[in-house]
Amino acid sequence: MFLKELSLTNYKNFESLKFSFDTKIICFVGLNGVGKTNILDSIYHLSYTKSYFNPIPSQNIKHGETFFFISGKYMIDDKEENILVSLKKGDKKIIKRNNKLYKKFSDHIGKIPLVLISPDDRNLIIEGSETRRKFIDGIISQTDKEYLNNLIDYNKTLKQRNALLKMFYDNSENIRKTIDIYDRQLSSDAQKIYDKRREFLNEFIPIFKSRYKELSNDKENVEIKHSSDISPDQNLYKLLKNSLEKDLRFQYTTKGIHKDDLNLNLDNFPIKKYGSQGQQKTFLIAMKLAQFDYLSKLDSKPILLLDDIFDKLDDTRVKQIINLVNQEKFNQIFISDTNKTRSENTIKKVNKSYKIFEI
Repeated sequence: MFLKELSLTNYKNFESLKFSFDTKIICFVGLNGVGKTNILDSIYHLSYTKSYFNPIPSQNIKHGETFFFISGKYMIDDKEENILVSLKKGDKKIIKRNNKLYKKFSDHIGKIPLVLISPDDRNLIIEGSETRRKFIDGIISQTDKEYLNNLIDYNKTLKQRNALLKMFYDNSENIRKTIDIYDRQLSSDAQKIYDKRREFLNEFIPIFKSRYKELSNDKENVEIKHSSDISPDQNLYKLLKNSLEKDLRFQYTTKGIHKDDLNLNLDNFPIKKYGSQGQQKTFLIAMKLAQFDYLSKLDSKPILLLDDIFDKLDDTRVKQIINLVNQEKFNQIFISDTNKTRSENTIKKVNKSYKIFEI
């Protein structure tokens, strides 16, 4: 997989911008605030149908304009593929592949595999469980369409059940007669999602540990543990029945796989509380490189985006990443940095063709 051309119109801070790429490594350099990260985010947008940094679609339109437009031309299996993402204020976002409109955005997920490593990844450690669920859901969904559909169905049913709880919170007798259908559907989808998450983590965690070992020179013991309301011996249907009175009080569903979390530990303690900044950065990069490894089992290896990491990591960790890039058969790598000299000196250590764009 290879991104040959990228075109932006009214995307974030750019009125119009166009690039042609013919090298394995591409670096965007410039001062803070010129939009280097926005360029990487546009490439992410073409893969995931949304921004990595701003989930509100209309806020990705340049100030004072009424629409944005992102176009990417790829070479995939020796065939040229054109991906288009556009949004006009007041309308729904449009995604096209080779001029054919997607009816469901979920049909595009996994077509252009991609991994982004960014300083914002720290949210995986410091924020709530939803961020970590989205991380694993995003990986699995790129490789398993059935999982993505189960997840969409689960969230739709969950929304309907929560609406019902709010409607009948003062009449529990009425709700008991109608909520069972939602409980059964939620339980069915939840079991499939739970089983797939456990299967994924059984494969992902050893890869992550191996990556952390390479980055840290095997100094610490790290662990990722799956926390869930359900288990092989506990199905969601029974939990929903037992928690109905509580759900009515709170007016939302308090049990389910939408509450799943990942416990990120360093030497048996939460890395959020006990890990140094350097250890947390290493933990996160190991997670993202493990994501790359896992997605590499697809037909095309992912594109790798490295956002401002040279400025945020010490020389030892940068060197480790460069060594890994040299060892692996990476496809394309896009880098953003504030320092052209540093970028060029670092990239020269990688035995691959490169080009630097000054923004």
